[in-house]
Amino acid sequence: MRRLIGVLTAAALVAAAATACSDSGSGSGGKIRITLVQGMAGEEFYETMACGAKRQAAAMGVDLKVQGPQKFDPTLQTPIVNSVVASKPDAMLIAPTDTKALIAPLKQAKSAGIKTVLVDTVVDDPSIGVSRISTDNVKGGATAATALAKQIGDKGKVLVISTDPGVSTVDARIKGFEQEIKASHPNVKYIGVQYSHNDVSEASKIVNAALAKDPDLAGVFATNLNSATGAGSALQQAGKLGKVKMVGFDAGPAQVKQLQDGVVQALVAQLPGDIGAKGVQQAVAAVKKETVTPSIPTDATVVTKDNLSQPDIQKILYKATC
Repeated sequence: MRRLIGVLTAAALVAAAATACSDSGSGSGGKIRITLVQGMAGEEFYETMACGAKRQAAAMGVDLKVQGPQKFDPTLQTPIVNSVVASKPDAMLIAPTDTKALIAPLKQAKSAGIKTVLVDTVVDDPSIGVSRISTDNVKGGATAATALAKQIGDKGKVLVISTDPGVSTVDARIKGFEQEIKASHPNVKYIGVQYSHNDVSEASKIVNAALAKDPDLAGVFATNLNSATGAGSALQQAGKLGKVKMVGFDAGPAQVKQLQDGVVQALVAQLPGDIGAKGVQQAVAAVKKETVTPSIPTDATVVTKDNLSQPDIQKILYKATC
């Protein structure tokens, strides 16, 4: 009887230990489990971010999963976040697709004890995110302003085309651009920002209208790929390609082709791989209750035809796959 009791007691202890492991959210072998929720699956910036996160996860022995919506859209991203929360990973890296719409689902993640690291984009609630890691987009916008001013001889009218208000990254780029033009380029006339809703045809319409209103338009800052694609199409149709200078943001294969084809004259390249790697590092630190850095800015680099072939530039160009 005593032996039977001992066996039962030992079994109970094993079961309790297994339950404790299950409750901790750790995966097989006690690995820390992290899910990266991209802003958009398949987009080169986020794929490069995922590659950086995967390399870091492998180096640290972390179980990493990657998911993302097919469009940069909060209505598509929210169900993914809800599904991730239900799966109870130890931590989540996420690039929120809206500064407000993702607050509620991310609060649920926080309430569930999931350590959340915001990568690339953020939400307006400062209580969300044990760490926030992104390009210094205000500085990136200022860098774009300096590059565009140089392209147009530091004089003339310039226009900004962006996606939608309420996306933290592009809002910050616009802010930095505006501040730099007003502070350092008195002969450059900023004629404002217009929103393409991330639609190529809408960006094209905006530039066509701008050229009709201001035929002496000197430059365009396109805050993302679709804005630059649409603007480039309008400039080509109007015979203004290369005459109206354009600076784009990011450095994926499509952006680099635009640079090589003379659609844009300069690109501002971010470091998404570094963002992903640092995100994993901070998530692991949070799970282990180690020191976490609340805010980590990353740099941006200007890419032109002149420096495109340089090895240090080639290393920072975005990739479609790891």
